[in-house]
Amino acid sequence: MSDFKYSEQVDIDNIQKLRKMLSELPAFFKDFFRGIEPRTQSRTQIAYAYDIKVFLEFLLNENPSIKNTYSKITDIPLSVLENLSVTDIEEFMEYLKYRESEGKKISNKENAIKRKVSTLKSVFKYFYRVEKINENIMERVQLPKLHSKEIIRLDIDEVAMMIDEAEKGEGLSDRQKAYHEKTKVRDVALLSLLLGTGIRVSECVGLDISDVDFKNNGILIHRKGGKEVTVYFSDEVSEALQNYLDERVLILEESGHEGAFFLSMQNKRMSVRSVENLVKKYARIISPLKKITPHKLRSTYGTNLYKETGDIYLVADVLGHSDVNTTKKHYAAIEDDRRKSARNAVKLRES
Repeated sequence: MSDFKYSEQVDIDNIQKLRKMLSELPAFFKDFFRGIEPRTQSRTQIAYAYDIKVFLEFLLNENPSIKNTYSKITDIPLSVLENLSVTDIEEFMEYLKYRESEGKKISNKENAIKRKVSTLKSVFKYFYRVEKINENIMERVQLPKLHSKEIIRLDIDEVAMMIDEAEKGEGLSDRQKAYHEKTKVRDVALLSLLLGTGIRVSECVGLDISDVDFKNNGILIHRKGGKEVTVYFSDEVSEALQNYLDERVLILEESGHEGAFFLSMQNKRMSVRSVENLVKKYARIISPLKKITPHKLRSTYGTNLYKETGDIYLVADVLGHSDVNTTKKHYAAIEDDRRKSARNAVKLRES
């Protein structure tokens, strides 16, 4: 059995992955990652390292003033950043829309491009602040404009239909039904928990048996940044979890997966990918035109909680948003519906 909890082991694995990625970047970037480490999660740092590598590959292979100058990425000196122009960055943004890398064709939408440019803004800001470069050209670079997208979520009747489908499996193929008999109690519990609490899929798979408190109907979860919080669930969710736990305690886990609440068919802790596939399997049956993921179940819960309470700060707190503006952005459409519904609430004259 591991000496670390699941969330701690994930962080350790991420740190090891980041160290490997840093070995493939110029040495001066270690200073940047050391500088941001106290304020960013390991998973975010990995995303930064990937974005930086994509940018350096662009400079090495596409930028006319730099390509053919250095044989590999690790040879690129810090002075290169100082000599870039706004045009160089804009060309990079154009490059990101479509590129080929290691035989793969990769395209990026506005959100992905904005994230990569935001990473560069952080890089240039750091090296300018510590006086390693004399100019921060990223201050003059405009981020791509994002077009608002409709938030996809399940309707109230679809929530019930998804749990019913997990329970009965009527829309599954014959092959799927054979597995369903063995997993239906687990699937109902897992979907009930996601739809009834709005927790992240990573928080769900990281759950241990010891984290569940049936007396107070609460689960101890490990939020982003390592913060531990208790999230509460309804009696309906409690019943689904208890039904699964009655089966779960009879299962002998594989070594290294002792105590995990949700187990796969291989008696190992379920992975994020396996939960994603589970959600997609049932969602295709009950709502084939919607692309439903575990994150969409989180949005569904947030929507329903906001409709019931009208308290955006409560929704932000329960979902673990560090900034309520993130929550407001996601539920702006509901706020507009509430404003519309209020238009006839005040009478000017009795009819």
